[in-house]
Formats: sequence, structure tokens, C-alpha cells
Amino acid sequence: MLFHSSIRKELARSFGATLIVLTTVVMTMTLIRTLGQASLGNFNPSDVMLIMSYTVLAYMPTILTMSLFIAIIASLSRMYLESEMVIWFISGRGLAALLGPLFRFAWPVLLVVMALALVVLPWSNQRIETLKTQYEKRGDIERVEPGQFQESAGGKRVFFVEKNASSERSGSNVFIATTENGKETITSARSGRVQNVGKDRFLMLSNGERLESITGTTDLKISEFEEYGIKVGVGALTGNDRMPVNTLATLELLKALTPSNLAELSWRIGLILAAINFVVIGIAVSSVNPRVGHSANLVFSLFAFVLYYNFLNMGQNWIASGKFTFGGFLLTLHGSALLLGTLWLAKAHNNWHWSNLLDRHRGIGSLWRKSAL
Repeated sequence: MLFHSSIRKELARSFGATLIVLTTVVMTMTLIRTLGQASLGNFNPSDVMLIMSYTVLAYMPTILTMSLFIAIIASLSRMYLESEMVIWFISGRGLAALLGPLFRFAWPVLLVVMALALVVLPWSNQRIETLKTQYEKRGDIERVEPGQFQESAGGKRVFFVEKNASSERSGSNVFIATTENGKETITSARSGRVQNVGKDRFLMLSNGERLESITGTTDLKISEFEEYGIKVGVGALTGNDRMPVNTLATLELLKALTPSNLAELSWRIGLILAAINFVVIGIAVSSVNPRVGHSANLVFSLFAFVLYYNFLNMGQNWIASGKFTFGGFLLTLHGSALLLGTLWLAKAHNNWHWSNLLDRHRGIGSLWRKSAL
């Protein structure tokens, strides 16, 4: 049908433009936040662009849903304002007949949202968490920045070294302050180098001295050395490191239906159900009076979108804490949203109004009284 093809073309243009704008905004905000976290030492500065990409990828289900929602409202509202919908209604088709062409346009987007929510979302979260953990558990040597005081992973050592231009594995004027097992030690040396001994890694210091004191006492032990080795292990991920629940694959969540896993499942499934509901809601809220304009409807639609996703977040916490069951929450939130959207659509489709319903009720009442007489 010509009308169907024209509305799908307009939806495609509006959806593409909205998607580009929203993605650009999210990328900018994510980049600023990631740079701030990198400056605090949460991420490796060289991984900023990579982490930003993973983060934006995790936001894509929400971005796609919002782009589809805005595209539907913008396209249908314009058709109302320019009286194109009058032709649709005159032809004998109601507002509910738009469900067919809109879902034919939206189903590829809904499939992408499903794939992103169930597969890509946990994978991107896992990659972000892995990069973050690897950077936090890097070895003491990797933490050292030439010319700067740097704290070790456990916070028990403070390093300072001047970089040697001739080698990356050696440096001059090394300073190490250590607090461990009730002892405070200050070690300084003219030079130091990194050396592997078997599977262990040592920082070999040359021509220095060592000051050792016991915390709470005045005893001080001073010693000089020509060469002294300090073991510096490299932190690595182990099998005992517990990853957050949002990094687990969907199949792993289904294997162990704990409250935290069910809460995460409610979020992922909720992203899919919300995208479907917003297609119905978008058709319902797009019906406007051409004399009034569509600004109020657009503002209300964005408020409804934010409110819906806030309920998704709160529901995730409620399920994890045991306040709501998994099925009960999905039925309550998404079922209620679908029911309200369907009723709103039915009202616009049948042109229901409170005054019409009252007049119809009064007419039925008068006919009943006449028949009774």
C-alpha cells in the first residue's frame, strides 16, 4: 500500500536522524565520564576509547528504543498537524490499523534490541570489568611513573624512580617506603633494574641504604648494601575473582536462578518488552489536535520513557532484595504498560470521550425509562 510505504520511509529518515543525534550525545557524555574515571586511576588512560566504545554498546538497547519511540511520535504527529491523517481516517481505516505498518518497520529494530540485551550487553560489561580489574591488579612496577610518587596495589608501598633513558627496565635514584607487619622501611638506591628469577619478578637495587623501624618504638636500624632485591609480583585475574552479575551471560543466569540473577534477567528481558510496548504507546500518544500542537505530547512521551526505565531500575533492586517476584514484576510493570497503551489506543481509535460516554449512558437510561412506561 502506498500509504504504508510512505510512512515507513518517513519513519526510517526520522529514526536514522534521531539515532545519530542520541548516539553522539551518549558518546560525548560517556567520553567525559570515562576521562574522569581514568584521571582517578580507575582505568588505563590508553584504554579510554575502548572502554567508551564498550559503554556505548551497552547503552545501545536503550538508545535504539528511544530513537524508535521518538521517530514514531514525530512522524505521526507531523501527519496529524499537516492533516495527512485525515485522509487515512476518511479511507475507513482507524488508528489501530497503523499497528501493522509500524511493527513491520520496527521488527528489525526489536530483533537488534533483543540481541543486544541478551548477548552483547553482558559481553560489553564483562570487557569493561576485565579491563578495569586488570588495571587495578597490575604489578607494582607497572604502576611506577617516572618522576612521580606512586602507591602500590595493596597500598603498602610508595615508589619513586627517575627513568633511565637507555632502558625501560632500569632507573636511577630509586626511593621505596614500605609499611608492613608493624615495620616501616625506607629504602633508597642510586639505581635499580627489573630482573626475572624463575617465575618471580624482582626489583634489584644497587648502591643504597635501608632504614628500618618498628611502629610505636624509637628503635632505628640503618644498613647499607651494594645490591638488594625486592620481590614485586604482578597482579593477575584468577578464577576466584568474582565478576559482577551484569557481566554473566544470559544462559549462566538461567542456570542459577538466584535473586540477583533474576534481577539481572528482569532488566535484560525488560529492555525487550519495553521496546515492544513503546511502539503501541507511541501510536497512542501521537494523536494530537492540529490546533494545539505536539509539544505537550512530546514532553509527556519523554517523561513516560524516563519513568518507565526508572521503574525497570527499581524493579531490579526489588527483585534482588526479595520484595517482588520475577514473574510478578514483569507482569505488573510491562503488562500494565501494555494494557494502558492498548486502552489509550482504543480510545483514540474509537474516538471515545467522557462526554460521549455520558451522553450514551443518558440515552440508554431514557430509552429504558420510556420502555418501562
